[in-house]
Amino acid sequence: MYTLGSLTYWKNRSALWSIHMTTTLSVRINTDTKKRLEALAKRARRSKSFLAGEAIAAFVEAESWQLDEIQAGLQELDEGRGLSHKAVSSWLRSWGRKRERKAPRA
Repeated sequence: MYTLGSLTYWKNRSALWSIHMTTTLSVRINTDTKKRLEALAKRARRSKSFLAGEAIAAFVEAESWQLDEIQAGLQELDEGRGLSHKAVSSWLRSWGRKRERKAPRA
């Protein structure tokens, strides 16, 4: 067992495993998804809970990033750092032509 800061690691099969604080969450999923998760867990030699937790963590990360980017874009627009529809449309219509325009800048 190794400790680094607040994380504890156990050496197992030549790999270091990190144990993070966890909690329990119950979710309802349809029967087909549950069967597919069970099959995947068996093939991956992981628990259904582990795979579900990894999937939820990946979703939360991606969704948080997307919403943060949307919020940042809205803030830029509020600050007047946006482009007009006309400028963007003109640039897009020039794609594939001999005199393709450079991307407009705010």
